[in-house]
Amino acid sequence: MGNELRYICLLETRRLLLVMGVIFALVLFIQYIELPYGDVWSSLFSARNSQVAPAGIFSTGDSSSNPNSSRNSMYTSNLNSTNVNDVHVVSNVTKFFEGNDSNVKYIFESESNKNSEEIFDVDIDPEDENQSKDFLEMSSSSTVQSVVGDNSNDLSVSNYTSESKSSLDHNLVEEIVPTPTLVTPPVVISPSRFISSENMDANSSTSLIPHSLNKSSTGEDAENMLQNKEKLTLLKDDLSTRVSNSSISSIPATKKGVKKPSDTVFPISEMNDMLLQSHSSYPAMKPRWSSAVDQELLNVKSLIENAPIIPKDDKFDINLYRNFSAFKRSYELMEQTLKVYIYSEGKRPIFHQGPLKGIYASEGWFMKLLKANKHFITKKPREAHLFYLPFSSRALEVTLYVPNSHNRTNMVQCLSNYVDMITAKYRFWNRTGGTDHFLVACHDWAPAETKERMANCIRALCNADVKEGFKFGKDASLPETFVRSAQNPLRELGGKPASQRRILAFFAGNMHGYLRPILLNYWENKDPDMKIFGRIRKVKGQMSYVQYMKSSKYCICAKGFEVNSPRVVEAIFYECVPVIISDNFVPPFFETLNWESFAVFVLEKDIPNLKNILLSISKKRYLKMQQRVKQVQQHFLWHTRPVKHDIFHMILHSVWHNRVFQTRRR
Repeated sequence: MGNELRYICLLETRRLLLVMGVIFALVLFIQYIELPYGDVWSSLFSARNSQVAPAGIFSTGDSSSNPNSSRNSMYTSNLNSTNVNDVHVVSNVTKFFEGNDSNVKYIFESESNKNSEEIFDVDIDPEDENQSKDFLEMSSSSTVQSVVGDNSNDLSVSNYTSESKSSLDHNLVEEIVPTPTLVTPPVVISPSRFISSENMDANSSTSLIPHSLNKSSTGEDAENMLQNKEKLTLLKDDLSTRVSNSSISSIPATKKGVKKPSDTVFPISEMNDMLLQSHSSYPAMKPRWSSAVDQELLNVKSLIENAPIIPKDDKFDINLYRNFSAFKRSYELMEQTLKVYIYSEGKRPIFHQGPLKGIYASEGWFMKLLKANKHFITKKPREAHLFYLPFSSRALEVTLYVPNSHNRTNMVQCLSNYVDMITAKYRFWNRTGGTDHFLVACHDWAPAETKERMANCIRALCNADVKEGFKFGKDASLPETFVRSAQNPLRELGGKPASQRRILAFFAGNMHGYLRPILLNYWENKDPDMKIFGRIRKVKGQMSYVQYMKSSKYCICAKGFEVNSPRVVEAIFYECVPVIISDNFVPPFFETLNWESFAVFVLEKDIPNLKNILLSISKKRYLKMQQRVKQVQQHFLWHTRPVKHDIFHMILHSVWHNRVFQTRRR
């Protein structure tokens, strides 16, 4: 009997072990399927896998001398790069919403204060300032490598460090693993009709793009060039053959990982029409309950629309403006009426602090000057016509983006949590659905990061792209300004007089995006009048980037990864006529300035005709444009203490203007 019992127990034990073994093997198999590139055992037994420790994310302590390592030190090493979609930073970002600066006089830290400035003051080539530039339209499941760099401007070559020089070879872009779907090369709408520059009225809304000039595609030859991983391929075809080719009208397919050209192009003339239509057609939300500020704005709107005509002004060239009479009246009423409430919630570095140097400086300088302003700021939100959301899109990226993760979910969630917090604490957002709130953001990702919870807000964006959701009549185009010195933002202002500008056209920059390689392919070393380069490196006895800007008639402002480029403002800063080659880009202060009176717009597909387009502008017309560049310059300058009609006031006016014309009767 005893033997039988022992036998039965042994048999049952074996069966139990067999079942457990099968279950264990099944678990291992499932884990293997779920984590084919990870560590199965660590995934089973580590509860911290694929999470970021919030304590280290926002560190502003001493950093490494290596700018790359100092940025990477802001993230913990516990992140499993194969599971970036599981990052749980967002649950901890609410700690930034508990700050209160309402009773603290805002004093922005100087450059010498490393603790406050170090997350912005990264000493690298400004073209590469945003090292996480790799996507804008990727799904969270895409598996792609990073394209290093940004679509921004070059420093004067003397500012490059040895580390920044080696950080990105301008002839090399990292290859990216293809996403499942590819977009075929789009067809571009033909340019607007050409009007002779001799007879062109200063207020004309027609772009300076000759329709009669022979068209050329940047097609197959440029496509082959972009596919070369090692260097740009100089095409063997004769330039005259390319220019005479009028049978192709499409932009080429682009290298994997480089954002493709838009399938629809809105010339500057069409954008003018869209702006005019927006004032009557934009579906602004009616307030849920009435407020005294609504009636004030309705009165202001009527006064602007019925502003007396000013045929001439001693201080301004009225041809620089779409409607000088309306602008002058609107600006005066802004000074008399506007009150802005700034939310005190939110902690640094994402909130209440922005960069004062580099290509994202516009958002930092505006924040600094507005917070210090006693004329426009009110502490009584019921009196406010506008509510400012004081975050920095650059700080958001530096603080929360995990390098090479290709995922910005936590950044979007951070802003969403902020909106949730202020809507729960205050009633003001709910009254208008956020239409009387505004943000000022210069990072390329800002349109995508704010298009959900902040979609109704007035968004002042450097990346002002019609195809990326920019709304005429609501959004404002923010000037992207490259500030070299936070202590002296006007350093090196000005340039040679028109008579001493011997160079017809100049461009230099990294090969970001699909357009710049095409520009260089057609014009680099092809014509002595066209100084078109890649990155300029410091060589003794040779001209620097700034010297070229100061010595050229026309400065080429070619888009990079996105439509915006600090070269537009730089050209004005150095008194060089801007030539904007960036389809669908809405230039700064578009609702106010008549850009065609002082700048040239060239469609991307007309790059082969670039010199002909510039030469078709008469000397008389050029001199007038260059003089107007000098006159409009006042609207693009940062001052440590704001000056009337300067860039600070113009940004505020753009937001004010859109707020006024969105106002509807309840």
